[in-house]
Amino acid sequence: MERRAQGRRRMDAGVPARRRREMAAATSGAGRCRLSKVGAGRRPPPARVRVAVRLRPFVDGAAGENDTPCVRGLDSCSLEIANWRNHQETLKYQFDAFYGERSSQQDIYAGSVQPILRHLLEGQNASVLAYGPTGAGKTHTMLGSPEQPGVIPRALMDLLQLTREESAEGRPWALSVTMSYLEIYQEKVLDLLEPSSGDLVIREDCRGNILIPGLTQKPITSFADFERHFLPASRNRTVGATRLNQRSSRSHAVLLVKVDQRERLAPFRQREGKLYLIDLAGSEDNRRTGNKGLRLKESGAINTSLFVLGKVVDALNQGLPRVPYRDSKLTRLLQDSLGGSAHSILIANIAPERRFYLDTVSALNFAARSKEVINRPFTNESLQLHVLAPIKLSKKELLGPSEAKRARGPEEEETGSPEPPAAPSSASQKLSPLQKLNSMDPAMVERLLSLDRLLGSQGSQGTPLLSTPRRERMVLMKTVEAKDLEIERLKMKQKELEAKVLAQEAADPKEKENYSPTMLRPLARRTVTVAKPLKKAVVMPLQLIQEQAAYPNAEIHILKKKGRKRKLESLDASEPEEKGEDCWELQISPELLAHGRQKILDLLNEGSARDLRSLQRIGQKKAQLIVGWRELHGPFSQVEDLERVEGISGKQMESFLKANILGLAAGQRCGPS
Repeated sequence: MERRAQGRRRMDAGVPARRRREMAAATSGAGRCRLSKVGAGRRPPPARVRVAVRLRPFVDGAAGENDTPCVRGLDSCSLEIANWRNHQETLKYQFDAFYGERSSQQDIYAGSVQPILRHLLEGQNASVLAYGPTGAGKTHTMLGSPEQPGVIPRALMDLLQLTREESAEGRPWALSVTMSYLEIYQEKVLDLLEPSSGDLVIREDCRGNILIPGLTQKPITSFADFERHFLPASRNRTVGATRLNQRSSRSHAVLLVKVDQRERLAPFRQREGKLYLIDLAGSEDNRRTGNKGLRLKESGAINTSLFVLGKVVDALNQGLPRVPYRDSKLTRLLQDSLGGSAHSILIANIAPERRFYLDTVSALNFAARSKEVINRPFTNESLQLHVLAPIKLSKKELLGPSEAKRARGPEEEETGSPEPPAAPSSASQKLSPLQKLNSMDPAMVERLLSLDRLLGSQGSQGTPLLSTPRRERMVLMKTVEAKDLEIERLKMKQKELEAKVLAQEAADPKEKENYSPTMLRPLARRTVTVAKPLKKAVVMPLQLIQEQAAYPNAEIHILKKKGRKRKLESLDASEPEEKGEDCWELQISPELLAHGRQKILDLLNEGSARDLRSLQRIGQKKAQLIVGWRELHGPFSQVEDLERVEGISGKQMESFLKANILGLAAGQRCGPS
């Protein structure tokens, strides 16, 4: 014992003080997270990301005769690798678990993955990530084979068994399990259960939970149900052949298993736990994989997302204010797993061959940085009212007291016998009639009655929430009816006043003067004149003036003088004065308008984009749109078809024609140059 304590002190001496505190906090937090839900005013206890490293055996025929292993395991938690700077030294790494070449699938699952399944039944999230270079055995670790099942089939088998035991008859919780399966291929989120759904979006709700709207969810109750959905979906995942792997994963695959729990008794709590099982695509060196074309584009997307994943881990370790989760779809989806609210397990897969040395060192460095990330898991719990059967109300219960009295027959009114004071037998009879039930939303009535029945079943002390004493209730009913009558009386009075005002306005103005003897006299005579508008000189094109001189009989009228009378207002005059005034009005002869329209139509059908820019109100963008529309739909049959291209209204089309006809009629450019 004394020798063991001395060894522990020597081990702690080599670890910084801050790191020891974080490890102690993470260890203590991981044990406390299962006790109860964290209070609203306290932060959730921390839980460090646990990292396990798996070393795959040599691949038959892949290693050369002189290819020696570059990695060697020291014990169940540490390993060493040759130092590329000095071959006489080695680099040592220590993790939560190390699995050597002879380790089995059961060893990895039982040692690292199985302990976190219990957190799902407590309403907490968990995630398992397989990371490593291409050809290191990530897919084999997660999926396995029929003879050696991997993490995913073993975890689902145990999780379904746990849910069946916890939701057995007589237990306080009812559990249900659903599954979703997706892949991230070239920064696109694709549903493997429903491949035709297309690219999906990743959203975040008000509580910070990551969700994917439109993602297919399949309920599963047994392992046979899981296989029926999972095996066909696995064949939809994108794979391809490279020099290093005949079936290389070209996308990141994510299996999401959701466990919903509903309490069968009061207070009817609801919990939700999610399990992420993630098979990451491996980082690739295109010089060794020989990727070209589509494979090169796929490897670029994979390496970019893994690079952003490394940036996220570094930002979390350094405590930066901004963590780049949104820089990649992968990191956005892993926001709960890294620095979020999940119990995370990272399984780093490495290869022993010396030709994979750089990839192995990179994977080990990423794993060493990932084990410093601190998550804060908490219980996703909410309170839900117990679902009751809908209560059907009778016609008398839906009517108010006054309407129920009118609905009685004459025989009941003559007898006048009061109703027997029967004891209330249902929640509908205890409902307070302060508001008429027929004017309320049926869903609201149903919720109120359900709440009243719930309170009655729990035996709440004191006065019920939805019932009042009889005398108090009758007084309130009379007060409400009196207020209704007062409102009706005020409405009638308002209508009478409005009718009286309308009748006075329709009367003769002389009667108005007689009716109002205190009318003010008009002010002194004062004439208000409106300023004359300035006359504008219109400059006509020289070609148009020469054409008018050469053809004096041609009827080409552009401007026409027109007289218009303006009114002068006077305060004391009974009729306004009128004064003639000259003004100019633009008028175009029908022949010139038709000639200009034909030239514009020819230019629209035959002109290039450069020619179309010679028209007024036609720029570069609109000219390109006109040319594109013409190539797609054919020539314009009339000028009004231009509205389909650029959305010109009727008034805008008229001004467009007038603005262009002047230039076209004057002999300017009107066709293709």
